[in-house]
Amino acid sequence: MYSEWASLSAQITANSCGAQCFSVLNKFPASAGREVVVSVVKQLGNNLGITQNAEPSHLVKDEEVKWCMDVICFGLSLPLQEHETIKDCVNVYCEWLTALHPQPRISVPKPICEDANLYARQIINHFHNLFVPRQGEILPFLYQTTLGADTIKRQAVLCHRVLRTLQQTAQISQLMDRQTWDTLLLFLLAINEILLAPPTVKDDVGDQLCERVLSVLFEVWLLACVRSFPSPSMWKTLQESCAMWRHRVALVDQWNRVNLALTARLLEFSYGPAFPQLKNADEDGQLIPIGMSNDCVAQTWYRFLRMIGNPTALCSPHIISKSSHFVQWALTHEKGAETHQHPCLQQLPQIFLNAMKGISSQVDAFLGLSKTSLIGLTGGGARNAIGSSSTTTNTTSSTTAAGSTGGISSSSPAIGGSGGGAGLPGGTGIPGSTGLGAGSGSGPAPAPTTPTSTSGPPSASSSINSLPLTSMGAGVELAVARPKCNSILHVFHEWLFEAAHIGGDTWRQNRKKQACEASKRPSSMIMEHRKGSISLSQPNSLNDPQSLPPTLTIDKYESGRAEAIGTLCKIFCAKKTGEEILPVYLARFYMALQQCLKITESRECDETLASILLHSSDLFRLDLDGINVLLPGFIAALEIVLPDKDLKLKTQSMVFNRTELRRSAINILLSIMVLPLHYQTLPIRDLTSETSEKMFTFIQLKSRLMNILMNALQVETDAQNTHMLLGGLLLCVQDAVTFEETELGGGNANLSHNSSGVQHHEPNLLSSACSERSASLVSAGTASLGGQTTATMGAGSGSMRDTASAHDYPSLTISDDMSFEFGQELEGVTTYDNAHALFVRATYLVCHRLISSWKTDLNVSLAALELLSGLARLHIRETDTLVKIYEASQNLTIISSDALECKRAVKWICDYICYQCSRPPPAHSKDLHSTIVAAFQCTAAWLMQHPYLLQDKDCLQTVLEVVELGISGTKSQSKGTDIPKFKDEKELKPASMRVRDAAENLLTIILEQVGYFPSECGPESISSLLDELALMKHCNSMVPAAAASSEQAIAKFKYFVTENSTILALLEEPLGNDQDPQPTVTLLIRGPFGRHAWTMQLRHLPRSKSGIKYHAVNPGRPIPMNDVTQRPECEQKNFPDGVDKVQPCVADYSIPTIEQMREQYGTASIQELESMLEKQSIYEKLAWAEADTSADSLSYAQECVPPAVCHEFHAARLFLSHFGFLGFETRNPHNPAEALGNPPQRPLIVLDTKSTAFAADLDRLDKLSARTHDTVYVFYVKSGQTSAQQIIANMAEEQSAGHDPHFASMLQTLGWPVQVSEHSGWTGFAHNSWSLKGTPEEQQKSTGNELNYNGSQRVLYWADVSSEIAFVVPTTWNLRHNSDTSDGGSISSTDQIGSSNVWARGEVDGVTGLAKSKSRNLSLELDTNRRDAKEPVPPTRRKGNVTKPTLLAQAPAKIFLVWLESYEDYLNFPLEDVLAYTRTGEELHTLQLPRASDCHVIFVHSLLSGLLRVKLQGPPGRMSFATPLVDGMVLSRRVVGNLVRQTALNISRRRRLDNDNYQPPHVRRRLKVQDIVQKYKMDLSEAELLAHLFQRAI
Repeated sequence: MYSEWASLSAQITANSCGAQCFSVLNKFPASAGREVVVSVVKQLGNNLGITQNAEPSHLVKDEEVKWCMDVICFGLSLPLQEHETIKDCVNVYCEWLTALHPQPRISVPKPICEDANLYARQIINHFHNLFVPRQGEILPFLYQTTLGADTIKRQAVLCHRVLRTLQQTAQISQLMDRQTWDTLLLFLLAINEILLAPPTVKDDVGDQLCERVLSVLFEVWLLACVRSFPSPSMWKTLQESCAMWRHRVALVDQWNRVNLALTARLLEFSYGPAFPQLKNADEDGQLIPIGMSNDCVAQTWYRFLRMIGNPTALCSPHIISKSSHFVQWALTHEKGAETHQHPCLQQLPQIFLNAMKGISSQVDAFLGLSKTSLIGLTGGGARNAIGSSSTTTNTTSSTTAAGSTGGISSSSPAIGGSGGGAGLPGGTGIPGSTGLGAGSGSGPAPAPTTPTSTSGPPSASSSINSLPLTSMGAGVELAVARPKCNSILHVFHEWLFEAAHIGGDTWRQNRKKQACEASKRPSSMIMEHRKGSISLSQPNSLNDPQSLPPTLTIDKYESGRAEAIGTLCKIFCAKKTGEEILPVYLARFYMALQQCLKITESRECDETLASILLHSSDLFRLDLDGINVLLPGFIAALEIVLPDKDLKLKTQSMVFNRTELRRSAINILLSIMVLPLHYQTLPIRDLTSETSEKMFTFIQLKSRLMNILMNALQVETDAQNTHMLLGGLLLCVQDAVTFEETELGGGNANLSHNSSGVQHHEPNLLSSACSERSASLVSAGTASLGGQTTATMGAGSGSMRDTASAHDYPSLTISDDMSFEFGQELEGVTTYDNAHALFVRATYLVCHRLISSWKTDLNVSLAALELLSGLARLHIRETDTLVKIYEASQNLTIISSDALECKRAVKWICDYICYQCSRPPPAHSKDLHSTIVAAFQCTAAWLMQHPYLLQDKDCLQTVLEVVELGISGTKSQSKGTDIPKFKDEKELKPASMRVRDAAENLLTIILEQVGYFPSECGPESISSLLDELALMKHCNSMVPAAAASSEQAIAKFKYFVTENSTILALLEEPLGNDQDPQPTVTLLIRGPFGRHAWTMQLRHLPRSKSGIKYHAVNPGRPIPMNDVTQRPECEQKNFPDGVDKVQPCVADYSIPTIEQMREQYGTASIQELESMLEKQSIYEKLAWAEADTSADSLSYAQECVPPAVCHEFHAARLFLSHFGFLGFETRNPHNPAEALGNPPQRPLIVLDTKSTAFAADLDRLDKLSARTHDTVYVFYVKSGQTSAQQIIANMAEEQSAGHDPHFASMLQTLGWPVQVSEHSGWTGFAHNSWSLKGTPEEQQKSTGNELNYNGSQRVLYWADVSSEIAFVVPTTWNLRHNSDTSDGGSISSTDQIGSSNVWARGEVDGVTGLAKSKSRNLSLELDTNRRDAKEPVPPTRRKGNVTKPTLLAQAPAKIFLVWLESYEDYLNFPLEDVLAYTRTGEELHTLQLPRASDCHVIFVHSLLSGLLRVKLQGPPGRMSFATPLVDGMVLSRRVVGNLVRQTALNISRRRRLDNDNYQPPHVRRRLKVQDIVQKYKMDLSEAELLAHLFQRAI
């Protein structure tokens, strides 16, 4: 920088050596001169006003003053024993220097006042005599102890007085001209030279003076930069002088202090007031003179920065000890010694570390990592006062800037090209500099591939500290306006790169090269260019470690090296999206990292490795070109840090936060987990070797990454770290499963064979029997995949490294029939961690750790249960081997081979619930119950996805026992041998109402949903899509279009309530599709878990016979014979034939004949009688004829005919009676459990449906979903956008062409599109959710040309059995719509809310709940209305507030998914402004509107590699962050939709668990039913109830 300028070193030497020649008294004997001085100076001193009043000086001429100055000049060189005389000389000169002040002292001679600058220069030159060694002695107060401590102390006081006077004069003088300034600066340089250049002697008093003379030099120099900017020659002299003082700790400390003060000012005007301020100590802030201009600050800053030369020279004692003073010490040493063996040089490692820390602090300042400067100022503690710069960054995923792994080509273009030394300022002529990459442009310079040990303890005072995070993701953010990485590297790259190579292979190579060059010329005495001193050049010692003392071996500098490489990592991690970094910098950085990541055979963690990991969290997320060449090195480093419980440290003096180190390592792991499946067979080049011997492919690294992850999870003890690892584990399994589904298409297609000789492999490596053994194989041994070594099955034979902690996973085999041939087939396989094996390992490991270690920690338990729920949802590709389970009730059930694993997982989760419930009462807290509730939800997820588990008798019993435990608080059978305890014998004491609710929910899911979801309605509804109106449209008696309103339809139904929680609506008319005249009743059952429609028929015959008419005229009898037989005609005789032959007697003649009678009575009477007989005969014949044709004749009357069949039914009455609802037992009126309205007394409650509000209340009940519902709002942010209007405008159709195409594909994976008008689930808006298909909807406004998924016509939707989630992409329509609804315009179900509406307080955004008057979590809340509690009663909820209007205690949480084109835009995302676009219609009923601080934001940034980087932002809180997404994670596009959805659901679930007032959906529905009962119940006696049943509906 100053090569063209002459140095003033010779002038300094001349001034020092010739100071005593200035006085004429030197011509006389010393005693004579002393007498003159004593007498003259005493007189002058008396006039100064120190002991008496000051008088004007008698010296009025120049000659008089010059004569006195001659005397004083000699006096300053007197021996130290003449302390009083020397003191007077100092006092006189200090007073006379006030001539330069605005107000000189009265005792200053007139000539001096008139020409102050001239005399001041002479005085300053004379002051040399106070400091230079006396003739025949070395500087006494530094080295001679014979003088006594008192003399030394008094001498030091005089030196301080002079320094203070000169500094004060420089500060306040307005008269000093340029020449005087130069004289002053040269004087300060000279005295520093005198005090600092000689080797330090232990325990001398020089340390105090060193600090003082250096601080005065630097502070006066800074003043000179304002008043009279030093010439380049002066700057060059300062640089040369500082190079002679580098063995002093104070030099680097003061240099750091000035640099940081200048940097603080530089940042102020360079980047403006918004840039984070560099906070230095108060006294350091005053170092910079007030009037220094911005340009002057910049010039001074750069010159001071380059003042001590290259700090890496501190690592070479031979260079530091080249000065004549060290040579003199070596020549005079009694035993003979080399210059670099002086004891004071043992401070060099600490000095080097301090210099690196100072540079690191400046880099931090430029990056905006504001901190208080830790540079000490005074005292012996200053050398240790520089805190490690690692304290300036919390290396978490959120610490630094953007991006991830850049795309990597098959070669690394960053390494080739120009030589590494090209264009690097100041890189030449510095001894010991590393010529990295300075070969030809064809490729990297070859380096030895053998690892070189750099072992050895660092200096004891080095430290790598890291501040613990207060909460997840609360790292220190970088400044938005920070300079580009290139700009910072232009300034610091040379020093940092060289320092990072200290002790590495390239450094050793360069040292050898220098030694060879030096050995070609003869050893000689080389004259040093300064002061004519002689230094012995011994080139061979450059490479002779034996000549160095053990405290100066190169490994002692490791702390400084660690600081340098850590600083480089921070610079490169500050890269912004789209920022370019010069390839030469990337190349040198990668080479440095590769050197520093070399693992020694002892496999210990040294400071360099720890520093790299602590500061490289973001390295693989930033799109750095070619960064993946470092992947093998980083994986090897992670294998040292993560899998072992006790980290093996190289030296115990290393001080850093191990938890932070592990956290940073986990962050790196999370950013590289998806690389193997992303790049697959792409090779990774070795930087140091051009051959392909050591070449890896990405997929080869997969098994090592999996083992690191599993083993790290096994030994991790920190909750936040475990949380991150669990998220990474689900990512891995999900990615592997999706990869096998999509990329492999279900087949066993091999990936393409690599043409360069790398082994091909099969991704689905564990099929069939191997899958069953996966759990026992994974820990058998892992192979180091270096070279051509392959992983082998078995006990790890041939592997170079055993698993860090081999866990004995039990064999999970069902049929252990793995053949020897199959094992041979796997010999050439490079990994055996396909999706199924990962699933088995993950399930076992997480369940095991959950039971053993994590059960007491809320967040870790929740994360583990979330992961298990995620695993349950995975559909692993079916393996070839199937397990056959025979059931007595079925012929055969075939289950895939992971059935045993699933069963074991469910058993473990149930055991976890049992353990948590069985903990002693003091341990029962809200947190504990939250984990139990989450475990019930997790169990439900497993059973829903694996319904065959309920066919297993053991599994079913285990699950139902746990349900019983949750509902009642105890099991019926504690052990299998116990006698079961029936529920009416048990006291109902659940752990809490929340636990009971969760257990009830699981029981309902088991009974109603497992194996039956989704139903015919689809996943959008678990309730029937029929209501009264829909049923009446299909009713026989209804005229088409007659049922115009729900009130008319409701009038056809009878309503009853049973169990105080279920409303039965009974319709007695058969539906139109039923032709069978059976007793038919249609039921609408509204219970806590939904609405269900049933049609019931009373049947006496099977359906196969129900259509035949059995009621014939004469069923069972023969048809009568009507044929008349032919009888012969014969005359009727009154008497027998033989009567004529009998002889008559007298008696015979006593009966007269007809003729006789006629004669006797006359003919008329006889004729009358005859006519009567004739008529009677006719009548009788007519009667008989009529009887023969009538149905009452004998032939008919003799048969029994059955009664006709009844076709008119009161089916509702039959149904209620048959189902036992009409049985009235005797009750005890004094029992509070049977009080009015309680189920024991009233099995059936009749509702009065005549009220007009009844239909509205029923509708509100139907609008209470039986599932939780959430909404996620999706935004697309183009690069640089900061306003809500710009972001929302991106969603317009005319703008959609500019979107990242991956954004649209991600949207499709979040959920499936649904038409709002036909959708019967949650739509993201309260007013049109849960409406029945086909019902007339409010006409939506035309959406014109805006995007589809804004909720106006279409929305993205996803649901499972317990939750619904809508994904809304807001547009300007949402703002208009929300403003309409917030004015009370169009929320159909809320604009008539009355004071008793439960919907207003119960219908919430899924993440918040009903504000109750008392927390429901910690205790059972018994009915407050009971009067006598002699017997235990079942717990019931407080009903005191059922009819009171209540607002939500907590605003609904908002979850945003934001796609960023530029990662840094997350800092400026306008949360407050976009809230207006995200209303659901439920905000009207909250105590406060949602705030931006309560929003959860998932930022997704697309990297150049095609991967996605995640950034999470949310309110601070214990349970804010849910898995599987973790802040900083890098995802594959295959899984982003799935993981984002799971994370959103888990965030919402955690918020519900953490909300004291939250009520599950089925509880809200139950309370609404009870509210309806209170409003509409009819208090009927038993007789009135029975009478009511005989009344027909309208």
